[in-house]
Amino acid sequence: MEALFLDVVRLHETWMEVVFPRQLDPSAVLGKWKPETAVQSVGYYLWAVLGAPLVAVAYPLLLVGFATRYYAAKLDSAVTRIGVAGAVVVAAVVWGTLTVITHLQLPFDAVIAVGAASVVAVVSAAFAAGFSKLGGRFVSVLLAYPFAMTALFLPPVVAALVTPTLEELILPPSYELARWILDTFLSVGGINETLRGAFDLETFGEQWGLPGLGYVLMWIGISVPLGWFLGLLVALANLIRPAEDA
Repeated sequence: MEALFLDVVRLHETWMEVVFPRQLDPSAVLGKWKPETAVQSVGYYLWAVLGAPLVAVAYPLLLVGFATRYYAAKLDSAVTRIGVAGAVVVAAVVWGTLTVITHLQLPFDAVIAVGAASVVAVVSAAFAAGFSKLGGRFVSVLLAYPFAMTALFLPPVVAALVTPTLEELILPPSYELARWILDTFLSVGGINETLRGAFDLETFGEQWGLPGLGYVLMWIGISVPLGWFLGLLVALANLIRPAEDA
C-alpha cells in the first residue's frame, strides 16, 4: 500500500511538473517549488485539482507499464545471456521444429502456413532483439516494441490465411475488430469512411496475387502503435518508479 501511495504521488507530481518546476524531483538546495503569490497559488492548486482525475485514469495504465517492463526485462535478460544471434537461433529452432511436426502430421497447406508464420516470427523477433540491444529508450520505444508485437500477432494471421481451420478462428474476429476500430478510434474526421472507400479488408491484395494482404497490413497497423503505446507506458513506469526501486 505504501508503494501504491508513492506511485500515485509521483504520478501527480509528474503532472504538476508539466507547468511548475521542481515538483517531481525537488532540488537538494532549493527544495520543491511552492507558489508565492495569490495568483500563483490559484493556478497551482487549480492545476493540481485538474490532475487528480487524470491520475485516477492514468494509474491503471501505469500498472500495465510496470507489468510490461517486468516481462520485457526478463526477455532482455535472456537475450543478453545468449546474444541477439542466439535469440534468433532459438526462435528459428522453435518455429522450425513446429514446421517439421506440421509436415509429419498435417496436410501440405498447413505446412506452408506454419512455414510462413515461422519466417514472420523469426524475422520480427530478430529485429526486436536487435533494436532492444542497440541502446537508448527512444530506439526501444520506436522500433523494438513494435517488432516484438509484430512477432506476437502476425504469425497466427499469416498461418490463418492458408489454413481453413485457423481462418475461421482468426479472420472473422479480426474483421470485427477492424470494424470496431473504424467506428471508434478512427471515426474522428471521417477517417473511417475514407479507409472504407479506399480499401476492402477481405479483398485487398488479390489484384497483386496476394490474398489476405489486408489482414496482414491491419495487424501490422495494430502492432506498431500498440508497441509504441506499451513502450511509452514502460517509459512512464521508469519515470515514476525507476527500475532499481521497482
